[in-house]
Amino acid sequence: MTHSYHDIAFTPTVVELQRDAGSRETYAAMGAATANAHALTIRETEFIEARDSFYMASVSESGWPYVQHRGGPAGFMKVLDDHSIGFADYSGNRQYVSTGNFRTDDRVSLFFMDYPNRRRLKMLGRVRIVDATDDDTLARLANDDYPVQIERAFIITIEGFDWNCPAHITPRYTEAELRSQLDQTRTQERPTSATHEASQAIQTEAASETGAILGAGPLELVVSGMRQVTPEVRAYELTHANGEALPEFEAGAHLMVPARLAGGAITERHYSIASDPARKDVWEIAVRRDDAGAGGSMAVHQSYHLGLTLKVDPPANHFALHCDPRPSVLIAGGIGITPIKAMAHTLLARGAEFEVHYAARSRRTMAFRDELGDKFASQTSFYSHDEGTRMDLEAILASTPRDAVIYICGPDRLTRGFLQAANTAGIPRDRVRMESFGG
Repeated sequence: MTHSYHDIAFTPTVVELQRDAGSRETYAAMGAATANAHALTIRETEFIEARDSFYMASVSESGWPYVQHRGGPAGFMKVLDDHSIGFADYSGNRQYVSTGNFRTDDRVSLFFMDYPNRRRLKMLGRVRIVDATDDDTLARLANDDYPVQIERAFIITIEGFDWNCPAHITPRYTEAELRSQLDQTRTQERPTSATHEASQAIQTEAASETGAILGAGPLELVVSGMRQVTPEVRAYELTHANGEALPEFEAGAHLMVPARLAGGAITERHYSIASDPARKDVWEIAVRRDDAGAGGSMAVHQSYHLGLTLKVDPPANHFALHCDPRPSVLIAGGIGITPIKAMAHTLLARGAEFEVHYAARSRRTMAFRDELGDKFASQTSFYSHDEGTRMDLEAILASTPRDAVIYICGPDRLTRGFLQAANTAGIPRDRVRMESFGG
């Protein structure tokens, strides 16, 4: 959260309500931790320029807000520099409500939505109207593949912005996005004829079992949401089948879930619960599809669907956080981020000292990267091989507080490297908690 957004949006009345609700400490810490982050970065730039629509609110002379949807070719909103954005205004229904409002009050609020990935960026700014005689500005904001007459343009100077959490954003897909997902699925199923045949068998089983129940545990969960967080990782939201509050769990816990393999056999796989342990309405697990594996992850990807009921045992935890005031260092590789993310939520709520180090092959294969960047920006460091950034375990351990407890979850090669570095640095094993998986 930028300090400017904090200062503008969190009025004295809002702050008083936050205190009453018990959330003030969290927001005050977020505002103070990022007090200088008030300019657009490559992250915001890429997000804005990938959007084909946004919502815009203005204020009328009568004091009423007016919200308008704006759409166009992807990237029609241009990022001009780190403090300003702008777009060309084409002829519409000719009501001119927003334009008229901006002539008397230049304040604007914007919402940019990424529905498939459940991300949203909100901005506050001030608008300058550019008329049709300013050829240079209009040319800079025009869209070459959208040959429609420009009536005017709007330049917005940004005064604050904030990344929202993904809660309650319903995934929606355009035709192009659906085609991309289908093409991706077909590509994933091509590597071998055996993989393709297994996938087809699982889909056939799933198609014949609408409303099926998998598992025999005492806790009934329903798959209530699905989202593709990377090309290989899909996240599943699970809610109580009867709409009740979910049992409490502690960060680091995993859930053993059933899956139907090709041929009909039922297997079980455990996945860490990645969502905030404070939430009682939903749990989220993330499954990385591994076509070269034993088939469990592929079965989950192919057979889990909205409305599927899973009967499972309550979560178990063999990777729990310590409860004393010592600081924490959280290290993740690849899909190992899932328990680490839940730990970060808990530590932030405690007001504890912690840092997160997350490495993956590339930025696009980092599950939950945006949520981590939103919620834990000041505590998180990212390392991606394709961008030439490497997680230096020796350097991390050298700067680690002497009493810190270190948690690491990732592939075997990462944990082996960590143990070697920890041994060299003289880190005692009683300060290390570790989970690893093949790869």
